Amino acid sequence: MKKTLLMIVAVVLLGISSNKAFAQFEKGEKILNLGIGGGGYGFYGGGFAVGGSFEVGVHDFISVGAQADIRFYNYGYLLGPSKSYVALPIAARGSYHYGKHFLTIDNLDLYAGPALGFNIDGNEYYTSSAIVIGAFAGARYYFKPALGVFVELSGGTNMIPAKAGVSFKF
Repeated sequence: MKKTLLMIVAVVLLGISSNKAFAQFEKGEKILNLGIGGGGYGFYGGGFAVGGSFEVGVHDFISVGAQADIRFYNYGYLLGPSKSYVALPIAARGSYHYGKHFLTIDNLDLYAGPALGFNIDGNEYYTSSAIVIGAFAGARYYFKPALGVFVELSGGTNMIPAKAGVSFKF
């Protein structure tokens, strides 16, 4: 986690030196988000996640892609032992990039959309699968034409509630 935070700080410091404006989301762009997350879903709560998403612009306001995370968490009773679990939510996603409609900040990309997929969850004694269905909203801020940071909040079943990290634009 310290390495990830150090990488984000380095990206911010390197990006401050440039004052060139970068376009918001455009058709044909490819975006890769890599980040860390936390929070809980269902009755488990807590946990730590790492993952990413990849999107391709099919319109100036719409992108489609996929996301995958791996989440580590513990579950146990108050007086009993806890068990470690791993969850792997994988989903298709679509984003509507609405920032262009009312913002004049060129290097800020605001987006939101639905996600649909499946989740594999368990430990050495237990495995299950479930549907991933939910919605997300996020913001990307680009310091360089192809490098920025993102924050994303999600809600729904088997979704990681909060993520932050680095964005790469191709």
